[in-house]
Amino acid sequence: MTLTELRYIVAVARERHFGRAAEACHVSQPTLSVAIKKLEEELDVKLFERGAAEVSVTPLGADIVRQAQSVLEQASAIKDIAKRGKDPLAGALRLGIIYTIGPYLLPELVKRVIEDYPQMPLMLQENFTVKLLEMLRTGELDCAILAEPFPDTGLALAPLYDEPFMIAAPCNHAFAGRAQITAEELKSETMLLLGAGHCFRDQVLEVCPEFSRFSSDAEGIRKSFEGSSLETIKHMVASGMGVTVVPTLSVPKEPQPHLRFIPFAAPVPTRRVVLAWRRTFTRFEAIAALRNAVHACSLDGVTRLNT
Repeated sequence: MTLTELRYIVAVARERHFGRAAEACHVSQPTLSVAIKKLEEELDVKLFERGAAEVSVTPLGADIVRQAQSVLEQASAIKDIAKRGKDPLAGALRLGIIYTIGPYLLPELVKRVIEDYPQMPLMLQENFTVKLLEMLRTGELDCAILAEPFPDTGLALAPLYDEPFMIAAPCNHAFAGRAQITAEELKSETMLLLGAGHCFRDQVLEVCPEFSRFSSDAEGIRKSFEGSSLETIKHMVASGMGVTVVPTLSVPKEPQPHLRFIPFAAPVPTRRVVLAWRRTFTRFEAIAALRNAVHACSLDGVTRLNT
């Protein structure tokens, strides 16, 4: 049994496909298939059920894959310990970040990490919360910047900042000249929402729960629109198609000719942004350095959290 074989079975369990797993491991499919068959023969167990469209993990195989993930993580920790002896920050840090934070935090964050910690390059992955949590669990990521709440996965968490929400409206909308808007006033508006899978969509629906009933019927076409990104939705708001709710960091610093951003009246809805990592991750100094770099960013309009 080798670490390479363990990497192969973890990849197949993740991808549910031998071809994609081989591609992820940078080997040919025959090489990967032969290695897994050899491991199955050595263990005298069947790890995978080979179907026409998808590979599934057997119940016993699932237990072995989980143990393989742990072994690979511990093997990686040995290298990390050796590196820390020379420079605690040496080596790339694999960072995941959700779509509604990445475009607004990463440009300044990456620049600060390059300036302050050049020996710790960031390897970035933007994705949905559920996918980033899975990648953390399987060791594909070292840490991730997420918005609470999300399922309790036993991860270590460090709060970064609390971010208020704001309302975006066309410049000719009745809201445009207002100093504040209540959540109650949004009920009569056409609301533009992010599509399913975005945690920010769920957070907006907590503020305006009445719009959740439109997501699966014909009335929803008139009352709400689901977009793929905050920037797409902001362009649609600017064209007069409705209003939306956005996180504060997504608000441009310069005035926009066709958009107005209006604060909520109290109680102001907010989201808590946190840094998450596996409790077994050994590069504590890298986590601390990343958190310091986030706090060194301008972060206009948010409340930094140092506890």
